[in-house]
Amino acid sequence: MRIDWAAQGWEGLADGVGRRRLPGWDATTGLVVGERAVLLYDTGATLAEGAEIRAQAEALAGGRRVTHIALGHPHFDHVLGAAAFAGAEVFGAVGTDELLASPRTRRELYEDAVRHGADERAAAEAAETLVAPHHTVTGERTLDLGGRQVLLANVGPGHTGHDLVLLVPGERETVFCGDLVEESGKPQAGPDAIGSRWPDALDRLLALGGEDALYVPGHGAVVDAAFVRRQRDELARRFGVS
Repeated sequence: MRIDWAAQGWEGLADGVGRRRLPGWDATTGLVVGERAVLLYDTGATLAEGAEIRAQAEALAGGRRVTHIALGHPHFDHVLGAAAFAGAEVFGAVGTDELLASPRTRRELYEDAVRHGADERAAAEAAETLVAPHHTVTGERTLDLGGRQVLLANVGPGHTGHDLVLLVPGERETVFCGDLVEESGKPQAGPDAIGSRWPDALDRLLALGGEDALYVPGHGAVVDAAFVRRQRDELARRFGVS
């Protein structure tokens, strides 16, 4: 099916593949439309934002609902909209399920969201209803969406201890990188970052996508392999590793 991405304010990347740069924190949410299933990569920062993404995704997918969600990493601006997608199968890097089920983590996500300017009530509601992954990925996992297969790969740790990327094959591969790659600013390294392993994660990311892939950062414009490689080298210098 032909998708008019611009009609919903999204950016088309390939056949059946698009993304939106969300307002506020410029986080990316990605959509892959198959013949039988629809996958969303990251869900926004609040339930209201998640509901807006859901409505747009359903319109783009010809009225079909989102059936699969992949959470790139457990930070508030990428996961707190997850409860807006009732019935979807949720995937995350191994350990994300236990982490997001923890009351302590939910409290920390709420506090982080509010610290970054989110409405307190909206952040509390999203944290309380947060959906933890039903399925975890240790290495790689292939999902059949009907007419296309996509690959979920746990290439971290790096930006966090639980970094999951999405590879969509095509004439030119599309790789949703999460915050392992950032274009709109320097990569953010919070207390859960594992800087000594981050360059290795980007090496695995580049091996997965190859030289000609489109790399979709967690924040910012789409980049190429050369950009990812430069960022990899900058992170190696930053954290004192080779």
